[in-house]
Amino acid sequence: MNFQHTEDRRMLADSLNRFIAEQYGFDVRDRIARSQEGFSRDMWRRFCELGIVGAFFDESIGGFGGDGFDVSVVFEALGRGLVVEPFLDTLIVGRALAFAGDERQREIVASMIDGTAIAAFAHDEPGSHYELARVNTRATRHGDGWMLNGAKGVVQQGEHADVLLVSARTSGNEYDEAGISLFIVPRDVQGVKMRGYRKIDGGRVAEVSLENVTLDANALVGNEGDAYATLAHAIGYGLVALVSEAVGAMDVAKEHTLEYLRTRRQFGVPIGAFQALQHRMADVLLEIEQARSAAINAAAAVGASGVARERALSAAKHSVGRIGTLVAEESIQMHGGIGMTWELPLAHYAKRLVMIDHQLGDEDHHLARYIALGRGALR
Repeated sequence: MNFQHTEDRRMLADSLNRFIAEQYGFDVRDRIARSQEGFSRDMWRRFCELGIVGAFFDESIGGFGGDGFDVSVVFEALGRGLVVEPFLDTLIVGRALAFAGDERQREIVASMIDGTAIAAFAHDEPGSHYELARVNTRATRHGDGWMLNGAKGVVQQGEHADVLLVSARTSGNEYDEAGISLFIVPRDVQGVKMRGYRKIDGGRVAEVSLENVTLDANALVGNEGDAYATLAHAIGYGLVALVSEAVGAMDVAKEHTLEYLRTRRQFGVPIGAFQALQHRMADVLLEIEQARSAAINAAAAVGASGVARERALSAAKHSVGRIGTLVAEESIQMHGGIGMTWELPLAHYAKRLVMIDHQLGDEDHHLARYIALGRGALR
């Protein structure tokens, strides 16, 4: 496997890292994360003008990338900057529409690439426990269109999205893979209700209730009841994004901790001279490289299909969940009490690393999934 990025990806990473360093410093990020919207529309527009979102999609849909490593290089930079703008849902919704959408629905992706439309992914439900096929929201025929009823939880930036991509069951039972459909739901359509709240790691999410939401026939994405494959495809890219973001955040936490060990003095010497702390830091560095390897493996596998792809994705998410928590804990402990203060950026990186573990399946879920895939219990 070639671990070197192409020249185009290196240029993209350099541009994005430079923009974040110059325009998205920690003070700016903290102000945006704690704002009423939980993100900055102006900053989102500027990110889109750099062409960042276009890296998620291939030329057939208006992008210039679309490979797993294109996604990875962007999200690693976003992780280094703790960026709170809605990149993850943009990626997942866009990949779903590119995979299964019709001509009109694929045009939404173009609006997402240029920043004129914001989309949110509404799939998780209360009590779903990360199970992809566990969908209780129902969609029934209503004249020539559809009527949706149900609830979705932890929808990223749901309050401010222009459209929601909603999963709903059109047939089958709660855990059936067959019978799940996807619908494009305008944010302001009658029957959509939101309860927004702040996330512990910055930004905002919403609980969404759908009460007799009436949609046109063209709101259906792809074929009725066949959305499971689309969800697996799109969420696979979301997993690559999250593990890459975590690696970027780990690198910054590592850098901050090393700097602290070099400068904090006790008994007349830097505390980094103490062997016990050297051993702990060496363990952290080795674990971060393990996470980086897992993220590379996931990025290489996401463009394929089948069990090998799914096992690589689950292995990476499990590894990053475990290692991210370790890095967060060790970095804070080696900083001592100051590591917990709100003013220190490290505390925010630690929160983000812990919360990444809980997005799109935590480490326990993906370990069980990895084992089940190996036994042939899952497809």
